[in-house]
Amino acid sequence: MTGIPANPATRSNDVSFGLSLMVIAVLISPLIDIFAKLAITTVPSAEITAVRFVLQMIFILPIVIVRGTLFDLTWKKTGLHMLRGGLLVVTMLSFITTLKAMEVADAIAIFFVEPIILTILGSIFLKETIGWRRYTACGVGFFGALLVIQPSMQEVGWIALLPVVSAFGLAVFLLVTRMVAQNEDPWSMQFHAGVWGALFCAVLLYIGDGTGSEIFDPVLPDMTASLYLLGVGVTATISGVLGVYAYRAAPASVLAPLQYLEIVSATIFGWLVFGHLPDALKWLGIAIIIGSGLYIIWRERRVNKTAGIAPVSPAI
Repeated sequence: MTGIPANPATRSNDVSFGLSLMVIAVLISPLIDIFAKLAITTVPSAEITAVRFVLQMIFILPIVIVRGTLFDLTWKKTGLHMLRGGLLVVTMLSFITTLKAMEVADAIAIFFVEPIILTILGSIFLKETIGWRRYTACGVGFFGALLVIQPSMQEVGWIALLPVVSAFGLAVFLLVTRMVAQNEDPWSMQFHAGVWGALFCAVLLYIGDGTGSEIFDPVLPDMTASLYLLGVGVTATISGVLGVYAYRAAPASVLAPLQYLEIVSATIFGWLVFGHLPDALKWLGIAIIIGSGLYIIWRERRVNKTAGIAPVSPAI
């Protein structure tokens, strides 16, 4: 028995719905970093990262229970799931630590070299064919990042490189996700990434207890800091859930360019909360990063369409 083809109008509505969800997700996503920047004045970054993982687990647990996918993972890939959790810790810890000294919009702009890094890593480890055009776009994108990094290093020192570390961590995370996501439930993967992330953070905080480290020594947050931490967890969960359903409704190649709206909303929120706006040189770097990233996405979409390859949706 053959299936009934999807109504084009229905499919168009699904894509429009996915686009709407993705726009909302990327516009509110910088609120995670705004709350983290407010919290990091009194709470170490490892503790903020740990709280985000714990709240992620709490919010997602009812979903995986209702869906019956709590343990729906391939256990022989446990090592890869552990690796995903560890990579998320590196990604979040590096970025949150950056926010203690850098403005949100600047850090996010540098972080957006991630698609460029992912393109290069994909060509190396997944043997994906990358032509000279995309390699050139990667080089241009890194030049744009340097335009943001260079004045930031003058302002805050080597901490300005931490968003690059964070971007590299996320790129490797997405690379590993591509390897395990084909036969895994995305909600279960997200829950277990939170479990491993929380465990790794617990170890770091245990080791750092009493050291006086601004990154690893845990503290008891006051009421205001607790509300900021709650804001981190709630906005991260809402943004992540919206992203999951957006990628279910619309192709990844359609949604990917929308991620750059995050720089716009980050700039607006940063200005409203902290009164900061990037200077002209940083705006130039941001524009170059966005332009090169959009070109890489467009080129990959075109190449995959010609080859008949469906793009892989990331696990949010």
